[in-house]
Amino acid sequence: MDSKKTGIALATAAAALFAMGAFTAPASFAADMGVHCVGANSCKGTSECKSASNDCKGMNACKGQGWVSKVNDAECKAAGGMVK
Repeated sequence: MDSKKTGIALATAAAALFAMGAFTAPASFAADMGVHCVGANSCKGTSECKSASNDCKGMNACKGQGWVSKVNDAECKAAGGMVK
């Protein structure tokens, strides 16, 4: 009996989150992230994720080998990188 009530409570909570748009937040977050700026990381271990020469976050070998998020193309170019 208690597990049935718990299931109903979880389903209700999930429906409420869905109705509030909680599941669409990542899409709007991704749009706010800006651009991938390649070659603008400041030093070893500061890139954000995978590139041709490293596997993931913080794995770049040295300055300029990886990508970081920038607001737009102008900010990327000012940091010495290029948008990809």
